[in-house]
Amino acid sequence: MSLESVKQFFAEHAPEIEVIELAESTATVALAARAHCVEPGQIAKTLSLKVKDQVILIVTCGDARLDNRKLKEALGARARMLSTDEVVNWTGHPVGGVCPFGLENPLPVFCDISLRHFDEVLPAAGAIHSAVRISPQRMAELTAAKWVDVCS
Repeated sequence: MSLESVKQFFAEHAPEIEVIELAESTATVALAARAHCVEPGQIAKTLSLKVKDQVILIVTCGDARLDNRKLKEALGARARMLSTDEVVNWTGHPVGGVCPFGLENPLPVFCDISLRHFDEVLPAAGAIHSAVRISPQRMAELTAAKWVDVCS
């Protein structure tokens, strides 16, 4: 279902962007980088977090790590990662396929400035074997994301 919701999202909002489906899993940054023949930083990982009572998504470079101090500064409070069940319930996407597109529930999206190092990034597309090739700016525009500096 979530792969279909992502395909529908792009059909409606950016029909020029193709959802890539591969036979092998791209559920981790290392697997995705190898499968798409790119460096790990070019894989755009989407993290599902809870800040106070709000669930948010943060998209970062695949090789970036969240900096808790920067995160708290940018969002005004400490954040915690969602459990696997919470991720599926909130996003509609399985862990390893989470992306800011075709969400089950509307969620605030934040893009880390680390993504701007690349002309093109590859976020998942709602399944553990799917992705899209997209510029970080276009991804932010399509998801109404705010740019933040939350990685070290």
